[in-house]
Amino acid sequence: MEAIALELGINRKTVSNYVQMSTEEYIAYERESRSRKRIPSEYKEKIIEIYRNNGFKRLNMTGVYDYLEEIVGKLAFTDRTLRNYINSLIKNGELKISETIRMYEKVAPLPFGKQMQMDFGQYKFKSGLKVYIFATLLSASRYKYVSFQDRPFRGKDIIDHLINCFEYFGGQPEELVIDQDAALVASENHGDILYTKEFSHFIEEMNLKMYVCRKADPESKGKVENLVGYVKHNFLDIRDYSEIEELCKSGLLWLDRRANGSISAATGLIPANVITEERKFLHPIRNSIFKINSIVKDERIVSQQSFISYQNSLYSVPTGYRNQKVEVAVILDILYIYSLDNVLLAEHEITSIYREKVIKREHFREKEKKLSDLKEDIPRLFELPLWKEFVLMNFRTFPRYTRDQCILAKKYFNKDTNENLLLQALLFCNENKTFSFKNLFDSYNYFFNEDKADQIGTKKEVKSFENKTLKIDVSLRELQEYTSHILGEAV
Repeated sequence: MEAIALELGINRKTVSNYVQMSTEEYIAYERESRSRKRIPSEYKEKIIEIYRNNGFKRLNMTGVYDYLEEIVGKLAFTDRTLRNYINSLIKNGELKISETIRMYEKVAPLPFGKQMQMDFGQYKFKSGLKVYIFATLLSASRYKYVSFQDRPFRGKDIIDHLINCFEYFGGQPEELVIDQDAALVASENHGDILYTKEFSHFIEEMNLKMYVCRKADPESKGKVENLVGYVKHNFLDIRDYSEIEELCKSGLLWLDRRANGSISAATGLIPANVITEERKFLHPIRNSIFKINSIVKDERIVSQQSFISYQNSLYSVPTGYRNQKVEVAVILDILYIYSLDNVLLAEHEITSIYREKVIKREHFREKEKKLSDLKEDIPRLFELPLWKEFVLMNFRTFPRYTRDQCILAKKYFNKDTNENLLLQALLFCNENKTFSFKNLFDSYNYFFNEDKADQIGTKKEVKSFENKTLKIDVSLRELQEYTSHILGEAV
């Protein structure tokens, strides 16, 4: 039997079954086999057309199965049956494809709620539509989120996608892993990551820990880079879209049905089931000024003097928006002022003083100054050598934010600054290598409050002595007595 199986290229058990059949049984079996239709073969032309439209490159077979279900409805066979059928087409030469192999390495598992990875990609459809991919993945459950847009990512776009992602996940993780994307990271200074202004504000609001790795670093961010490839090969490669709205709707359905609804090769579990457990460890989604859709905003008109009114007080707006409409929103006693196209123009702490003018000087004068003039002004504020050294280090540390740093320096330090306390603050910041003017101002305030407390303590001690005055009776004498006493001593 083994020789027969080897010669025919079939299983030994199949040969054994044939041998045990009677002639009548075999004829009946043969007749039934001929009348029986291989179900996947109904879609043979459709399958070959899918590969033809994609240049006969190797496609993810689960993706082909998913696409067939999307266009013809529920299939009466499993994706494994389709896989076997496609392999038979390849084997007998009816389908010729090119081989591409990519190896992945497993990463040690992380606890629930600990980490989310984020990455970006690009894809161009046959229609000519070019899309930009935003992809995230919870490292423990492998639960995924994907969205698309038809323009390159800006910082604000990424923040919007992240907010939608947290809502989709039902919470936010402790840590976010990204690479050094220009839309998020301004620069790196000897390992000290400087984020863009908007993104820095966002991660502070959301209380997110950040881990920034090198671009295309498989050791720290491999899972999500695999996800970008998975989106392309399992979803995008076998479809064609010309409208971004249609793509986004289909993408969400694909996430639920396939990306999160099928077994993960990495864990052997279905992410849609595991997320129920991971959600217990995710942090509640914090409120954010960037959650535009959930924030109630009021419209205001900027005055000719470049102020808007809020609760009987005035707040400054950059002079370029005079006489224009803006929108205001309040979160945690902070007033945020937006342009009508959602650009953040200003933020102020809300004052409790009736009819007070809350002013940021940079909204008026400093923005009009040349950067070169500002850079000359700041070192001249104080003659302290350590101040000039600090200013130099500040410019080197924040090359992209020099104007902002100069404005902060003028805001925080002036002729009323105590130079002795400033010197202490400069020594402290230099020692700890913190060269922002905000850090310097915080340090100065610390020493100022300490000095103030010491002075108050001293005054209290002096006051207690002054209250204890002694009443002494002094006898009065005639002047002649003093004169005779002095003359007598002289003799």
